[in-house]
Amino acid sequence: MKRLVVTADDFGLAVEVNAGIEEAHRDGILTAASLMVGAPAAADAVARARRLPDLKVGLHVVLLEARPVLPRDQVPALIDAHGNFRSDMVRLAFEIFGVSRVKSQMRAEVAAQFSAFRETGLTLDHVNAHKHFHLHPTILSAVIDEAHKAGVKGLRLPVEPAKIVDACEQGASPLGAKATAWWAGMLRARARKAGLKIPDQVFGLAWSGAMTAARTAALLARLPEGDTEIYFHPATTDTFPGHAEGYRYADELAALTEADVITTAERSGAVRGGFLDFAKT
Repeated sequence: MKRLVVTADDFGLAVEVNAGIEEAHRDGILTAASLMVGAPAAADAVARARRLPDLKVGLHVVLLEARPVLPRDQVPALIDAHGNFRSDMVRLAFEIFGVSRVKSQMRAEVAAQFSAFRETGLTLDHVNAHKHFHLHPTILSAVIDEAHKAGVKGLRLPVEPAKIVDACEQGASPLGAKATAWWAGMLRARARKAGLKIPDQVFGLAWSGAMTAARTAALLARLPEGDTEIYFHPATTDTFPGHAEGYRYADELAALTEADVITTAERSGAVRGGFLDFAKT
């Protein structure tokens, strides 16, 4: 049996992102979105989600490239002089692992983001993290603990089959994507043992920011058996406050709404929905 979750990340980052997600859900194959609860357009995202009862909404935990949910004096080790999360991801990762005050502040911020999601009144479908920072074992532990408290079962770990990606373009997946997928696979058993629902395969890693219609259709035509997540970053324009340089947001929106992609998704035979739809099996 094939089951498919089609997710958009960064819900709440900007109105342009939110509008793209709404369009992709109403007119395309998008079934889920991951909310950045502390982002500038989070309130707009929540209002749109309330108008879209079939859109499954999860939490996109953010510890980079944004402002914390907690007051800055409660997370001084996580932020820079401007009150934003630090950008030195590698050094921060080491400190989260080895420095107790940094670890405790990270845990407090993750808990605060789960709490902020709960206050929206939306049903929590899944959890993942910006830039997949939850692949850090210490952050993953915090996410799993809060997921248990929140009763959420769905978690993304980007285990992306390189063979399928390579077959779509007759080329080799980026080495970094392969390494990330390998590490995610190592963590998957741990997360499943903790009772979380992890897709059998996830796509969007090798082509992050460049999930074009051709690539999306090629993946859907080769969709394997089991539970699959494909994630995107759609928006109505490529430039907006907080955009990632080089990301093809408008092309990703087009990929989600193009007629050929919709037809290919239907022909795949996959049942589409959110993590909650599949968590009980």
